[in-house]
Amino acid sequence: MITVWGGQTSRSIRAAWVLEEMGLPYRVRQVDMLAAEKDQAWLAVNPGDFLPAIEDGDVTMVESVAIMEYLMGRYGPTPLQPSADDPAFPTYQQFLHLGEAGLATLIMIPLVSGFIAPKAERDNWGARWARECAERRLLLVRRQLARAPYMAGDRFTAADISVSYALNLGANHAGFVLSDAEHAYLARTTARDAYKRAFDHSHEGLAAQTGD
Repeated sequence: MITVWGGQTSRSIRAAWVLEEMGLPYRVRQVDMLAAEKDQAWLAVNPGDFLPAIEDGDVTMVESVAIMEYLMGRYGPTPLQPSADDPAFPTYQQFLHLGEAGLATLIMIPLVSGFIAPKAERDNWGARWARECAERRLLLVRRQLARAPYMAGDRFTAADISVSYALNLGANHAGFVLSDAEHAYLARTTARDAYKRAFDHSHEGLAAQTGD
């Protein structure tokens, strides 16, 4: 069975969401990234100490978008991933990676600065720059939503899983203000049964670990 290492609000939701959409069995192992003493079993999986990671037999993968591509490539085909000759493929590929490289990675800088940095260092130049860069990249999402209901066009794909995580991260944890179109988009994507199951499964993993 595939093991997803993650946290309540981590990028592991992307992996779990793909697994749920594809109907693949998995289990969740929670990682407390703020723990004073690190879980050695976790560090053996990813000594870089960042989430998420998966174990699938002899395969260990990190980086959420790479994990998504691995799962779809190994266990597909799946409607989550347009074929390379599909007219939607270039747009799909762009937003699949924009959700992490262009949005979530940048959003993490003002998020961490705002919640973890010493008070005097929270409003720093780097955090302001990252926020401005992410805001500019959000214009690509807004333009796409003016054209179509999903990132690759008329149908839901893994690009929506990638972008939805980034939008939720920005709005819920880093003070980004979303447009009405973005809120409506998130309502569409997170209303999917697979998302609800992935979210619940992640919390079940936490309850099993804590005994709740």
